[in-house]
Amino acid sequence: MSVVWYMLWFVVAVGLLVTVHEFGHYWVARRLDFKVLRFSVGFGKPLPPPFSWRVGPDRTEIALAPIPLGGYVKLLDEREGPVAPEDLPRSFTRKHPFKRILVLLAGPGFNFLFAILVLAGVLWVNGVTRYLPVVGPVTPGSIAAKAGLASGDRILTINGAPVRGQHDVLFGLLDAMSSRGKVGLTVRESSGAMRNVDLDVRSEATRRHLTVDPLGGLGFQFWQPPVPPVLGQVLPGGPAARAGLQAGDRIVSVEGHAVKDWQDLVAQITPHPGGTISLSFVRRGTTHTVQVEVGTAKVGGKYIGRIEAEGPTEVAYPASLVSHRSVSPVTALRDATAQAWNMTALQGTLFWRMLLGQVSLKNLSGPVSIAEYAGQSASAGVSAFLGFLVLISLSLGFLNLLPIPILDGGQIVFQLVEWVKGSPLSERAQAFGQQVGIALLILLMGVALFNDIARQFS
Repeated sequence: MSVVWYMLWFVVAVGLLVTVHEFGHYWVARRLDFKVLRFSVGFGKPLPPPFSWRVGPDRTEIALAPIPLGGYVKLLDEREGPVAPEDLPRSFTRKHPFKRILVLLAGPGFNFLFAILVLAGVLWVNGVTRYLPVVGPVTPGSIAAKAGLASGDRILTINGAPVRGQHDVLFGLLDAMSSRGKVGLTVRESSGAMRNVDLDVRSEATRRHLTVDPLGGLGFQFWQPPVPPVLGQVLPGGPAARAGLQAGDRIVSVEGHAVKDWQDLVAQITPHPGGTISLSFVRRGTTHTVQVEVGTAKVGGKYIGRIEAEGPTEVAYPASLVSHRSVSPVTALRDATAQAWNMTALQGTLFWRMLLGQVSLKNLSGPVSIAEYAGQSASAGVSAFLGFLVLISLSLGFLNLLPIPILDGGQIVFQLVEWVKGSPLSERAQAFGQQVGIALLILLMGVALFNDIARQFS
């Protein structure tokens, strides 16, 4: 997928979620009789009509701006210039701190509400599908192997809590590795026998590393059905397309070596960047052999071979390993609310532990990674992209509630102090707070961007 594709869906996602966030501020401000001067989607000078217009008795400017990476709602504020006497009661500074707090909370609140409603819609349409956590490959000599975890074990509980699907195991391991590093699993063997498996990671550095990839770090993966070596999509103009390969072709050998599955196919192609390979495939029952000029891609500082074709998009799980149920709209809304709460609570816990040094800073993702996730989820389909929007909307809501002065959470702290104190903080104190907030945000963004760059070369 191209950089343009990634950026397109990144802008779509950011523009939509920022609009939701700022509309929350705007809607509540209007209901509480604050005077709203401008509602802008994007930063910079507002674009001329028809991309900007005025609405309502206050002639509020609704505008699109050229930098689609944010937005804002501008309220009447006498600190920013003279205010007509008749408008003073509607100025931000003249409203009770409680009303100001409601306006500030509305932005993150609308992000949470948006995430819940979208997730509820997805659950209602698609139902709830869970993949049972059956252990697949276990790396010899790994933490999991030494603890006695074996391929074919089905995980039933983690630290005493029942497990419904793979996500429960992943989140449970993430929680445990970011705290004491002790995990007690109850597993059922393929023979039906039950046993306990205890994982105990005592090294703090190892636990911190495991918060990036709990499964891989512990040395096991969930079982997945083998992906057949069948081409799902052949990218136009790529090496596979030029050789005449088509979607649906089943690759049977590379350079005379039999191909077992999709992973084996990739492993046999990557060592040949820029070379020519003989590839045999089956199409409509007939075997053909073609010469493919392998393309070259630079990954992690080294060159690998690619034929620019993708595997099948759907691989069926055995019915015994899948749990699916349809839900009513009410149940979907209830489940979506519970999931949103659990994800946000876990996010808060992990962020706090990150500040304490218990969670690796590598978990922070910046705009490059988010753009990649946006493009990949959009390619995977509507449900995948909506799931991406849910996660980012919850993250945006959480981030804005942090008590950093430049964010909504920091401004809420200012209003609470004024409410208790009976008078606003001095301009000097507020300016200092803003400077600290900007410094903290720059630090967070710097770490996230560093992680993005590191991932591109790893």
